[in-house]
Amino acid sequence: MERKDLHTLTMDELTDVVNLYPWYGAARKELCVRMARMGGSEWGTEQYADAAMYLPSRRRIFDILRSTRKEDYSDKDIAELLRSYLETSRPAQAQTGYRRTVRVAGGDFFSQSQYDAVRRDEDDLFSKFVAASSEESSARKWEDPELGFCTETLAQVYAEQGYYPQAKKIYSRLVLRYPEKSAYFASLIEKLEQE
Repeated sequence: MERKDLHTLTMDELTDVVNLYPWYGAARKELCVRMARMGGSEWGTEQYADAAMYLPSRRRIFDILRSTRKEDYSDKDIAELLRSYLETSRPAQAQTGYRRTVRVAGGDFFSQSQYDAVRRDEDDLFSKFVAASSEESSARKWEDPELGFCTETLAQVYAEQGYYPQAKKIYSRLVLRYPEKSAYFASLIEKLEQE
């Protein structure tokens, strides 16, 4: 069998190799390189994406496409762009008159009318969440401030030091504060009563 170099094949032969052996990544890469050099107008991004699936690194196809792209990133049109921007902004200031604005660090840069112009009903999602959260916290404000700081850790410390009545008192407060854990705290109270 005769060995041929991929670089010496014609486009038709290379296309035949890719059609005959679709998993042959080197042939696909060579085909992408040639299509990119020719301008690649016949090929779209889908063909490059298909070829990239058969290569070990999609970065190679990306580099091929990027190397053939000749875009102008110079600043030669910047003066004209600035001039057109300044011309469009001056008539707007002349019509409305100049109004001095004072900006404070950390303050709003938009007026309430500007906020109202872009506000949608979906934007109130966070404020609804905060309102629901404050309702939950206000539901827990029924507690007596004399009860003080009550945590499970504090009750455990009291129990370890032998102050069982204080530990039971804290666990009973925690039962009221966290009804979803009442069975757990009740079992801890029973454990303390056994000791």
